[in-house]
Amino acid sequence: MVSSGEGRLRAQLHRERLVDIETRLVPYRRSAFLVLAVALLSCGPFLGWWWLVPLGVAAIGFAVADHFLAQSENPARWAAAGWALSPVAIAVSVALIGAADSPAVAWFAIPATTLATRFERRGVIIGVGYIVLLMLASTLAVEPSVVADDPTLLVFPLALVIAVAILSGAVAGSDREHRREAVLDQLTGLLNRTALTQRLAELEQAATRNPNATPVGFLLCDLDHFKDINDRHGHAAGDIVLKDVAYALRDELRATDPVYRVGGEEFAVMLVGATQDASAEVAERLRAAALGCSRKDIPVTMSVGVAAVPALGHRTDFDFAALFEDADRALYEAKELGRNCVVTAGPTAHEAPADRQALLVPGSERSRRV
Repeated sequence: MVSSGEGRLRAQLHRERLVDIETRLVPYRRSAFLVLAVALLSCGPFLGWWWLVPLGVAAIGFAVADHFLAQSENPARWAAAGWALSPVAIAVSVALIGAADSPAVAWFAIPATTLATRFERRGVIIGVGYIVLLMLASTLAVEPSVVADDPTLLVFPLALVIAVAILSGAVAGSDREHRREAVLDQLTGLLNRTALTQRLAELEQAATRNPNATPVGFLLCDLDHFKDINDRHGHAAGDIVLKDVAYALRDELRATDPVYRVGGEEFAVMLVGATQDASAEVAERLRAAALGCSRKDIPVTMSVGVAAVPALGHRTDFDFAALFEDADRALYEAKELGRNCVVTAGPTAHEAPADRQALLVPGSERSRRV
């Protein structure tokens, strides 16, 4: 049975992998579309020029999906929508020129090649079924007698699509396993600093493509007096505390709010779409969750630094290095204030306040704004 925390982690891993794959596919997909366009142009005198229309529709569909995918809470929907257009475009072309005899029937294997890289097993099965239905609709349904006279016209392309999906699934499975090992912290099961770096690069790219990027909150969390726990109770006890806190943090957050272990006892949380005030409220919940991990002989408290960047329309830059520095400075202030509290870095991550007046964050007597 999969726990809610493990389910969230799987969702985070799948989301980050999907966005990363889609980003990497963009230049290669453009090259593939160019190859297909050249093939269609060279055969235009024999097949007609209208074949370029379905290809253009598919290319536009992918462009729209890419635009919204990186910032979406559910990028799989956009990835599926963009992908689904390509077999439809092929089916239309096949049905109108040649049907079962069309030279483009083999092109149904092209969308099958990337199914496993985008989606899990269930998505691959659905995708293959979708391609097969379109193949049948554009060949057998249009010219049943032709397929009956020569079944190889349909059987061979069907076998090609299924075989390609199976083989690409093996490659994608290996990539998925290696990626999981590379971005997971082995002790806590949380995402690690490598995963955080990848996520920051993804958000920077999304902001470059979209001038209306959403605000982003960033939390830097550090367990208080963790060295004392290791010294007094042993490293095994310290590991248990880290695991308990990791589970508590992950369980408190939405599946779309990833938490990372970025140091020995230091955690980071990325809150896409959260303003500074909303981020501070989440930070307070996480501080309380960590406090709930205390045991009779081992008190556990956590200090949190909060920083945020507003929507792109309200600022002139998009520097996540500065965002991290602001959160780190706020965390230092939290330690100076006595620990076990939440401190925010100012009205925005890039506008230092004129004074460092302490203000209460609503709902918490332990939280401060500096």
